[in-house]
Amino acid sequence: MGDVYRALADPTRRTILDELTERNGQTLFELCARLANKHQLGSSRQAISQHLDVLEDAGLIETRREGRYKFHYLNTAPLEHIVQRWIKPEVE
Repeated sequence: MGDVYRALADPTRRTILDELTERNGQTLFELCARLANKHQLGSSRQAISQHLDVLEDAGLIETRREGRYKFHYLNTAPLEHIVQRWIKPEVE
């Protein structure tokens, strides 16, 4: 598993995660279109693909191939470890 903190440090990668939160299971083409239209990010498909690789290495997204298409899904499990590390339940 890659470095979750490194993956989250980049604003474009955080925006990609926001988009997958809003609509999970998108292809590279769909993500590029949404990033360009909604967030005015003019990154190339290759650059977005590299961001997706970093997110996948960190375990923050999972992929599934269906024919020629590769769908990207948000995986929040690595974030739960971060929350458990620093946010403790209040003791009364």
